Amino acid sequence: MTADILLALALFAFVSSITPGPNNLMLMASGANYGFRRTIPHMLGIGVGFTVMILLVGAGLIRVFEAWPVSFSVLRAGSVAYLLYLAWKIATAAPAQGGGSGQPLSFLQAAGFQWVNPKAWAMALTAISAYTPDRSMPAIALVALVFGVINLPSVSTWTVLGQQMARLLTHPRRLAAFNWTMAALLVASLYPVLWPE
Repeated sequence: MTADILLALALFAFVSSITPGPNNLMLMASGANYGFRRTIPHMLGIGVGFTVMILLVGAGLIRVFEAWPVSFSVLRAGSVAYLLYLAWKIATAAPAQGGGSGQPLSFLQAAGFQWVNPKAWAMALTAISAYTPDRSMPAIALVALVFGVINLPSVSTWTVLGQQMARLLTHPRRLAAFNWTMAALLVASLYPVLWPE
C-alpha cells in the first residue's frame, strides 16, 4: 500500500469513526449516565470488535453478501430491530448515581454490537472494497490495524463529551430529556439504512 493510499485510508478511518453513528451516540449517552471509567469496557469492545469485524469481512464474509444479496437484507432487518431496542434502553436509562439499575454495555456486548451496527457494516465493507482491491490478508490486516489505532481515540471523544454534559444533567428531568434525545438521534441514524439513496 502506497503512502498516499495509507493516508487516504487513515482519513477515511478517522472521519467514519468520529462522525455520529450508533456507537458514538451510545457512548455519549453512556458517558453522561455512567462516566468515563465505567464506559471503558464499552469503548474497548467497539475498538476490538470492529477490528475483528474488518478482518473477518475481508477474509470472506464480503463474498457471502456478494453471492447472496438477500443475506444483507436479513442482516439489515435484524440490525434495525436491535437498534430500536437499544434506543428504548437509552431513553429509559436511570442515572447511575441515583441508584438506578442501568449498566453500560460490557466489552462483549459492545464487540457483539458491531455485527448488528449498520454504520459498522458500511464502514467495513467500504474499507475492504476500496482499500484492499486484491483482498490479500496483509492488506486486510493493515486496514484493520489502521482502524484499530484510529477508532479508540475517536470513540473516546464521544464518551468524554457525554461525561462533560453530565454536569449539566444533574436534574432528573434534564437527564431524561437528554436520554430521550440520544434515543431519538439513534433512531434517526437508521435513516440511511432504511432509505438508501
